[in-house]
Formats: sequence, structure tokens, C-alpha cells
Amino acid sequence: MAVAITQCSEKLGYLILQLGKNFLVFMAMVIACNGAHYVLKPYAQPRIASDIIVGLIMGNIPFLRKLYDEFNSTFGFIIDFGMMCYMFALGIEMDPYALLRRPSKDAQIAYSGIIFTFVISCSLTPLLHYFTEERGFAFILCLSALVSSTASPVLTRLLTNLKIGKSDIGKLVIGAGMHADFVCSLLLSVGYIFMPAEAFCVGPQPHSHVEKTTQSVITMSVAVVAQTVFTGLVSPVFMAWVNDENPEGRPMKGPHLVLSIAFVVIICASSTLYNYNPVLSAFITGTCFPREGRVSKWVVGKINYLLTTIFYPIFFLWMGYAADFTRLAPGDPVTWLRLILPVVMAVVGKVAGTLAVGALLGFHWPESLVIGLLLVTKGHFQIYMVIKGINCGSTISAGIMSVIATFLTVVHAPIIVAHIIKRARRRAPTHTMALQLLDPSSELRILLCVHGPPNVPASINFMEISRGTTEPGLLVYLAEIIELTDQIEATVETGEGIHASTVRDKAVIEMREQVTSSFKAYLDNDGDGITLKRSLAISTINNMAQNICSLAEELMIALIILPFHRSQRQDGKLDGGNQGFRYVNRKLLKTAPCSVGILVNRGFGSIPKISRSEVTLQVAAIFIGGKDDREVLAYAGRVAWHSGVKVTVIRFLVDTSAESSRLAAYRVSLPEQEEEMGLDDECFAQFYEKHIVAGRIHYMEKHLANAGETFATLRSLEGQYSLVVVGREGGINSILTKGMNDWQQCPELGPIGDVLSGPDFSTSVSVLIIQQHKLRGELDGLDEDFSIM
Repeated sequence: MAVAITQCSEKLGYLILQLGKNFLVFMAMVIACNGAHYVLKPYAQPRIASDIIVGLIMGNIPFLRKLYDEFNSTFGFIIDFGMMCYMFALGIEMDPYALLRRPSKDAQIAYSGIIFTFVISCSLTPLLHYFTEERGFAFILCLSALVSSTASPVLTRLLTNLKIGKSDIGKLVIGAGMHADFVCSLLLSVGYIFMPAEAFCVGPQPHSHVEKTTQSVITMSVAVVAQTVFTGLVSPVFMAWVNDENPEGRPMKGPHLVLSIAFVVIICASSTLYNYNPVLSAFITGTCFPREGRVSKWVVGKINYLLTTIFYPIFFLWMGYAADFTRLAPGDPVTWLRLILPVVMAVVGKVAGTLAVGALLGFHWPESLVIGLLLVTKGHFQIYMVIKGINCGSTISAGIMSVIATFLTVVHAPIIVAHIIKRARRRAPTHTMALQLLDPSSELRILLCVHGPPNVPASINFMEISRGTTEPGLLVYLAEIIELTDQIEATVETGEGIHASTVRDKAVIEMREQVTSSFKAYLDNDGDGITLKRSLAISTINNMAQNICSLAEELMIALIILPFHRSQRQDGKLDGGNQGFRYVNRKLLKTAPCSVGILVNRGFGSIPKISRSEVTLQVAAIFIGGKDDREVLAYAGRVAWHSGVKVTVIRFLVDTSAESSRLAAYRVSLPEQEEEMGLDDECFAQFYEKHIVAGRIHYMEKHLANAGETFATLRSLEGQYSLVVVGREGGINSILTKGMNDWQQCPELGPIGDVLSGPDFSTSVSVLIIQQHKLRGELDGLDEDFSIM
């Protein structure tokens, strides 16, 4: 008895020691992967590239290989379970109904690349002799499907990290990658039913050569179809019930969570009853699982966290252990052929496919070329299949070279993306998209939007004060914003080009003629230096902002002027407004390719003709700080050239003698805020020398302590000015506006603009809120949603 206890204690101690060693190796792997990723980060290499390098190195360290030998079987079970989770999450992201719809552009690119690559691979794969035994045509088809596939999770993360995921070419590549991944995984899943099991080299017993009889094929087919139908019918109902019982904002109930996980596990694990592979079964289950809903998002999030933090380090360690460098034959030319030829097959197939379909779709060949090169990307599932191939008969050198080939399919991606960005910068609009940076010798291009005749008088007065000098002049594109209703849509004739849409609706024609006649009368009377051209923005409310953005891009507009969604009533108050037009304004503030101004008209259109012989209009421009306020100065400098307008710039400064301001001075300023303050001082100094010293603009300073004093100062402007120009985000980080957001009615106008246009302010002071164009994203000189196709 004592001897047995001693032996048990020794074995337990040995197992604990081995477990501790494995944990240390795991932590070393995690640290090494993070360190390698940090080293390669300046070169924009994806995470999988550094993981492959570290895995190959640590997997071939001699004293560690002895440790791996003892846990090899455990390795296999962990990897198979992890890949089941990976494929389930991948399946949830896929849309199986895409196969039933008319192929989109990204689907056509994916299908073309798959066909070309599959044919080339089937033709050349037999020449490589990957397997030591004759495996037949099944292995060729399996390997060709892998070569034809694209690792969509790797590709999506890569393009997102490189900041082009929201561009037109980025969206196209991501969509094509998902289609290719889905189709190839589906081919493998269906092919497993009909081909010999060992052709796929997956599962816990890769050496069990089980020939599939007709009866087993029929049994497996029926079982897989039944599982798919059951999952597709039951899972949406079950998950909808769980989601209804666990609404957003409340903790999920434990029993419902357990039931959901048990439901998924039972369906995936049931495949072993009829000898179907659980990894592929997990993919099919995920494909049939509802993508929307709280449970699905929770499951995908937890799986991705599990994969990233725990599974991937173990996975690449397992990969490195299987790729034994000591059994590599570098002197054999076939070894290097096995490295080069799979990469060449994938590149030639994908590029040829995208060039062919790109020519049909009207793409430029350089864009088709880079799309094909990006779709070559391989990832974790392809590595998993390669290592399984080593375990079931593939030569070691072939397996190692296949892993290295997978590495080569991702390492080139940052270079391709850099080329895309370079081409996009060359093709980006060269015109200035902000008033502050506008060349004085260039004409100002304005897109002046109106909802109808009521906006015309204010728009004409705005055009009058914005005309600047006769040379270089002002170019105005006047565009009516018309909501596309069913009645109007029936009368629209659409052609090619930005001015090709013609509306035959009688009411619209009369409205446009009335607007045109008003502007024509103004220009005939005094239109020196102003060029007016007509345009039209007709669309549904949801698409209106995109329509206006496209119009502004093609016309090279520097400033879009939008009417406020609320109009002034007879009693001077503003009405409830059109919420559809409010949505358009807010969307344009986020997506416009140039500066944007929103004109709140409260009597600005009723001002008599603005004379040039005497001052008839008082305009104030408020400057607190920030790029929008710098844009206000640029516009104020242009208005100051009008002899009938008196412009006063009012600068709000922090009163350092006040107690609240002294306390605020002790706050730590971020480097970005310090930079902004420096730009403000530089801009205002130049503006002061050019306009205020020259006497064209009057100047006032207001030293304020807090937002309360700011509000009181704004109230004091009532009756003094007909128009006040402010920046949308002027002083947004200043103590002078802190707390104003708490009572905002229209946040799209900013803190100052909202106060001036509020119901408690004067009914005779109009407000122009300006937002300077800002590049979205982190690409220097480019919007994150740039277009290159």
C-alpha cells in the first residue's frame, strides 16, 4: 500500500512538473510572439507572419522537442478543438444565401479566381509528389481547393489594420475574400462525404484508411443534410427566444447561456456518430447559425478572444513541432520546387482570374492585379490542413515548404497596400477642400443647396457677401435638394453624368423655374465676378448625403452650404422642421469631401439689397479656437472685401484672473491640444496682420471665465448683428464652452451654434455654422473611405 502511494505521488509530482514546464513554454511562446510582432510592426507585417516565424523556431529547439513528444497526442486534441471553434466562428460570418443571389462584383471576382487557380493547381499538383503513397485524385482536389481558397479572417484584419478596409478596393477585396473562403470551405465540406476520409487528413486518427462504400456515402449525405436543415430551421427560433429573454443592457441569464452553448456543442459533436469530420461539421453549423442577435455576437466575441489569447500560441507551437527541419532535404531541387510552385500557382490563378473578370467589369488592370495578389492570402485553416497532411503521409519537406509558402502569401501584403495608397494619393482630388488653404489666385467653388423658393432670398444674400474680389471670382453650383418619392420617381429620366437626371414632374419643374428666375434676375442686375451653374440632387433621404458628396467631389467643391432643417414662422420662431433634411445635414457633416456650412435663416433673406456704396449689413465672426474657427476666419476675410458689409471678429479668451480659469490652467494639456493652440495663434496672427491692421475688419476681445459668461456674451450680441459666423467645433475643448453640451437641442450645430440658433435667442440674428473639411481615418492625405476603382 505504501509503495503504491509512493508511486502515485511520484507520478503526480512528475505530471505537475511537466505541466509547469508546458506552461512556461506556453508563456515563452506568448512573449516571443508579441515580441516578434512588435519588431515587425514598423514593417506593417500581419500578426500571422510573426507567429509563423516564432512557431518554426521554437518548434525546432531540440530540448523543447523532447517535451513536445510526450504531449503530442494532447497537442492533437487541443488543436482539433481549437479549429472547431475557429471554423464555427468563420461559418457564422458567412452568408449562405449569397449563393442563391445574383453574383455581385466581389462574388464574381472570387469565383473567377477560384476557377482559374483550381484548374492550374489540378494540372500541376500531381508533378510535386507530395505524398509518399499514391492517394489518387481525391488528394489533388483537396489540395487544389486549399490553394484556391483565401483566409478571409486574416485578410480582413490585415486590410483593417493597414487602414484601407473602408475604401472601395478594400471593401471589394474583403467581400471577395469572404466569398472565396466560403465556397472553398463548402467544397471541402461536401467533398468529405464522397472522397476517401484520408484525403482530408483531418480528425483524431489520420492513419485509419477507411474506404467509403456507397452505403456509407448515402448515410453520411443524409445525415449531413438532416443536420443542416435542422440547424437552419431550429437555431433561428431557439436563438430568437434566448435573445428575447435576454435584452440588450441586462446581464445574460446563466441557464440560457448554458443552453445555447450546449445546443451548439451537441450539433457539432453529433457528426462523429456518422463518421463526419467535426471540424467541417462546425463550419456547416456556423453557416446555418443566425448571424444577428446577442448570443451570436457573444459567442463569436468569446471564441475570438479564446483563439487570440490561448489557441494561436499553442497552434503555431504545434505547427513548428510538426515542421521538423532536421528532416528537410535542402539539397533536393524538388524541395524548392514544392516551395515555389504552390505560391506561383496561387498567384497566377488569382491574378489571371481577377484580370479576366476585371476586364469585363471595367476595372483598371493595376487594380485587378493588386486584388488578385491580396486574394492569395492564406491562414490558419490552410496551415492546419498542411500539418495534417504531414501526419497522414505527406513528405516532411513538402509539409515544411507548404508552411513557408503560406508565410509568403501574407508577407507581401503590406507592400501591395502601400502601392494602393500611393496610387490613391496620386488620383486624389488636387483641389483645396478647405477655405483656409485655398489659393488666393483660385476661384472659390461653392455648392449652394436649397430646398425650394423659400430658401432663395437668403441664398442670394449669402452669395452676394461671399463674392470676394472680381478676380479670381466665385463659382456657384446651385442645387435643389429633392426627396425622391414614388410619384417623382416615375417621371425621372436618368442618363450618364452628373447633370443627366431630368425630372418631368410638373411641381418640380415649376419650383426649379421659380428658383432659376430669381437667381437670374439677381445676376442680370449685378453678377460681376459670379458664375452660376445649375445642378440637382434628387434621391431618397437615406441616399441624399451620398448623392451630394458625389456631386461635390466631381465638381471640385470647396464649401457646401446647406439650409437649416427648421424654417422661421410668421412669429419669428423656428418651426419643428423636416427631420429628413436634418438627417441629410448630419450625415454630410460626417462624410462631406470638403468644408460644410449650415445657414440658419432668421431674417437674412428679408434684408434689402446689400449696397456697395454704404454699409448695410453687420456680420460678426466668433473665434475661440480650433480648425473650424480657423475656417471661420478664412471666410470672414473673404466677406470683408464687400464694401457694404462691416465684419467684426470677436475673440473669446480665457480670463486668467478668474478663480475657475486658474484652476483650469493646472489641467494637463494633451500634445494635440498644445498643437492646436499653436496653430490658432499662428493663424490669428496672420489674419490680424492681413485684415485687422489693414482696417478692413474690426476686432474685439472678450475675456471670459466660464461657459456661463460665454452664454451671457452671446446674448449681448442680439440686435447688433444680422449674421453671426461660428465654427461648429469652435472651442469644443475649452473651459469657455464646458457644460454647454448638456442642454444642446441640435448637437450638429456645435455648442456656440446651438445657443445662437436656440429658441431663447434673438429672432432677427441669422447664424452660419462652418465645419472645416477633415480627413477621416489615419491615412496621411487620404480619407479612410477613398475611392480608386
